[in-house]
Amino acid sequence: MNDTSSFSTNCSLLLYDVETFQKESVSVESIFPSDSTKTFWFNLYGFHFLSDLKSLLKLNRWDDFLIRLFLDGDHRNKVIELEDAIFLSLKTIHFTNKHISTEQMMFSVSSGMVLSVQERKGDYFEHIRERLRENKGVVRKKKGEYLLYLIIEAIIDNYADTYEELSTDLDPFKNFKNINPTPDFVMEIEKNKQDLFLLKKAISTLRDAISKLEKARLLGTEANYFSELKEQANYMLDDIDFDLHQLESTINLVFNMQSHRLNEVMKTLTIFSVIFIPLTFLAGIYGMNFKYMPELDYKYGYFVLIGVMFIVTLISIYIIKKKNWFD
Repeated sequence: MNDTSSFSTNCSLLLYDVETFQKESVSVESIFPSDSTKTFWFNLYGFHFLSDLKSLLKLNRWDDFLIRLFLDGDHRNKVIELEDAIFLSLKTIHFTNKHISTEQMMFSVSSGMVLSVQERKGDYFEHIRERLRENKGVVRKKKGEYLLYLIIEAIIDNYADTYEELSTDLDPFKNFKNINPTPDFVMEIEKNKQDLFLLKKAISTLRDAISKLEKARLLGTEANYFSELKEQANYMLDDIDFDLHQLESTINLVFNMQSHRLNEVMKTLTIFSVIFIPLTFLAGIYGMNFKYMPELDYKYGYFVLIGVMFIVTLISIYIIKKKNWFD
């Protein structure tokens, strides 16, 4: 087992009801308060302390299947409803230095408690702790189900913040005046598309998990709160799909611009070819080294050939203009 002091400094235990709020120290023997009338929230940072958590859960006679779920640190977004608790695993998104990374979170929820395990130190739940301390809103009047709702709401808000940052980076690519048909420009668009796909996948699986929470028997009437969260997730997915379509349109426009430039080059080369191929043909005939070529002995042969070339050139230009190849 890891050092108990390290384990203690990486976890917190909040105990509250309508009238009181307190932050308890974590005991080696138990993380469960004796007062069953209060709701408590136990939070642990770091998967390397899972063996310590396992020992505490076993001491408190937790279900072996639930313990195994916590020990497996890599889950897809899922909801498992047990007899007296709900296990929930979520992958959250962090967007730092224009790079997206994921973090695994796991929760066990019942009416009187929320147990959460996070992969990293630090989170975006401090406003929830503040609401508990300051008794803001109805959070202290509710049980663990409502606390879970606030936690998932904070996760969705983090997704929204991440999407807002990504969307700000996308603004230059949405303005057609900024389009630069170069490989670097296209690669930058593709990078942003991949970031949006990662965010879309995370939100989609979170929405599916919320849909299962809506149907959870243990949540009872509190499940109605999760309908709002699912709607927020749907709105973000719609916005992401719109941005993906815009980026796809930008890429198509880049390819069309490159194709148009290529066509212009090919048109120019074709015009020169139409003009100079007949001249090259005539020059090639009279550049042959045959001994007997009657035209070579003609006094004005050179001037005649130049005149024929000039006439051929005029005819070629007339045909090109008639076909509007210069437009």
